[in-house]
Amino acid sequence: MTSPFTSDPTDRDAKQQFVLPLVVHLEKAAPPDRTDALQTSARAVLTLLADPRSSGDGEWAEAVYAWEDARIRKVVRRARGGEWRKTAELPGITVTGEAAEVRVFPPVPLDGWPKELAKLQVSGTELSDPESFVPAPPAPELPVLWLNPELEMSAGKTMAQTGHAAQLAWWRLDYGQRKEWQEAGFALAVRTAAPDRWAELTVSGLPVVRDAGFTEIAPGSCTVVADHPALR
Repeated sequence: MTSPFTSDPTDRDAKQQFVLPLVVHLEKAAPPDRTDALQTSARAVLTLLADPRSSGDGEWAEAVYAWEDARIRKVVRRARGGEWRKTAELPGITVTGEAAEVRVFPPVPLDGWPKELAKLQVSGTELSDPESFVPAPPAPELPVLWLNPELEMSAGKTMAQTGHAAQLAWWRLDYGQRKEWQEAGFALAVRTAAPDRWAELTVSGLPVVRDAGFTEIAPGSCTVVADHPALR
C-alpha cells in the first residue's frame, strides 16, 4: 500500500507506526451480516478521512498525517453491551449500514491504544451472510471493492482490507470527486470477484491493496481492488 507522502517502503517502516482503530458492534443474538459489516467499515474509514478534524488545523490532523505517512495499519476489534457503550465515550465516529455499526477512532500509536479499546478482542469476528443472500450486480456508477476470490480471511481482517481499499481510492480522487462521493454517503459495494475478472482487475491500473503480511495471509498478497468509476 502506497502512502501519499512517501514512496519508499523503507522510509515508511522507519517512521513511528500508528494504527487506525475500528470497532464493530457485535451482539451474540444479532450479529450483522458479513457484507454489511465490510461495506460499513470501508465507509467508516472514508468518513474519518473526510471529517474536518482530520485535516488542516483539525484536532485529529497530526495523528492522521503521521499514520498516513507510515504504514496505514488498521485493526478491527469487536464490542458488545457495556463495552460498546463505553467506546462512544471516546472521540470517534459511528457509521451505520443496513444493520452493522462500526465506530472509527483517530489513529493511535501502535503501542498506545486507549485502555477502553486495548481490552477489546480482535478474534471472534466470524461473520457470515445468510444462506439466501445473493449479491446483486452493482450499478455501473457505484464504487465496488472487489475481494480476491482465492483468499480466505476472517471478517475482521477483511473489514480492515476493505478500509484500505477505500482509502487508496480516496487518495486517487480529486477534491470534486471526493465531495461527490461524500455527498452520496460514501455509497459503495463489496463483492467477491470471479477468478477471471480478478485477474483483469489486478492489472487494470485501479488501486490494489497488497497486504503487509502481519496477520493471516502472506506478505504481498493482493486482497482488494478499488473500482471507483472516476478511476476507470
